[in-house]
Amino acid sequence: MNAKIRALAAVPAVVLMFSLAACSGSDSKDDAKDTAATASAPAEGGAAAEGGAAGGEAGGDEAGEKKEPPLTGAIKEKAEKAAVAAHPGTVLKSEEDQENPGLYAVEVKKSDGTEIEVYLDKSFKVVKTKEEGTEENEG
Repeated sequence: MNAKIRALAAVPAVVLMFSLAACSGSDSKDDAKDTAATASAPAEGGAAAEGGAAGGEAGGDEAGEKKEPPLTGAIKEKAEKAAVAAHPGTVLKSEEDQENPGLYAVEVKKSDGTEIEVYLDKSFKVVKTKEEGTEENEG
């Protein structure tokens, strides 16, 4: 009798497995592409946690934007030092700028609480800035 009870208890699990297999199977090539894209998507939060910024300004957070890779090592140190020298404050994040290829972007919170994004070329020279909520300014 004990074997019959175990067999009946297993029936819902087997039905669930077959249902899930039937739902996930698809002949559509588009579904396969979507699944591959989802599987290869990077985990969220890495750049924000690393840069110390909280909020939705990190590249890739908004629809259609590319993820901006954070700066590391000597490049990060030099870019942040140059940005703070030009616009004193606390660095919130530093990254390669996807909208302006070849530039580094360092976001700085100034002592008055405003935030400014400082754009530097590969020689760490400030080429433009953008205050939060304004258009980019040539610098």
